[in-house]
Amino acid sequence: MSDILSRPDQLRIAQAVRAAEAGTIGEIRCVLAPRVEPDRPAPILAWAAGAALLLPAFGLLAGLRPEWLTRLFGGWSVGHAAAQDGAILSALLVYLTLQAAVFALATAVLSIPPLRARLPTGESAAERVRRAAMDYFLSSDLRATQGRTGVLIFAALAEHRVEVLADEGVHSLAPKDAWSGVVADLTAGLKAGQIADGFVAAVGRAGAILAEHAPRAGGEDRNELPDTPTILR
Repeated sequence: MSDILSRPDQLRIAQAVRAAEAGTIGEIRCVLAPRVEPDRPAPILAWAAGAALLLPAFGLLAGLRPEWLTRLFGGWSVGHAAAQDGAILSALLVYLTLQAAVFALATAVLSIPPLRARLPTGESAAERVRRAAMDYFLSSDLRATQGRTGVLIFAALAEHRVEVLADEGVHSLAPKDAWSGVVADLTAGLKAGQIADGFVAAVGRAGAILAEHAPRAGGEDRNELPDTPTILR
């Protein structure tokens, strides 16, 4: 990922984080995602279930008869009227088996990456990035900082979206609109193609907010999170 953010640029961002944290007990984490993948399992299953329900039904409308399925897969046919119920049950079982086979095949085909990427999810780019940032925030060590003062600065390049999330120890102190400037600084850098400059500016502003609302009282403050930005794959 060095073509996205070079090593010197990563070091610049790390230095900015160290400088920003010098006057606060807060911790800043920078994350860059080249692209946020949609949450695909539910759409894949929904489309596969639709295929399993509709394709066999369309086959019936096109002239496919249940007894044909019985003869094809069951290997026997009705010999007298008393066996009619058994034939119907057998046809239904074969029909359900066909639906299960269609579902399994459709799931496998739709899981192929090029096809999976084309599935509509009903999730906008903003919602997708917000979900990814929240997932990272909740699954990382950001929520384990002393005093719950972790701040996540998250940028998604392909979606052109930025998210800033502050843990409750900071969120409850700083006004909500205080973080809009952090978003604006990083967004401006991304739009100009200057990713590192955007992060450096955003980190500086976030550090000023943290120094105002969660200042360092004195003494040594342990650096709880890595300063180098994380680049997701």
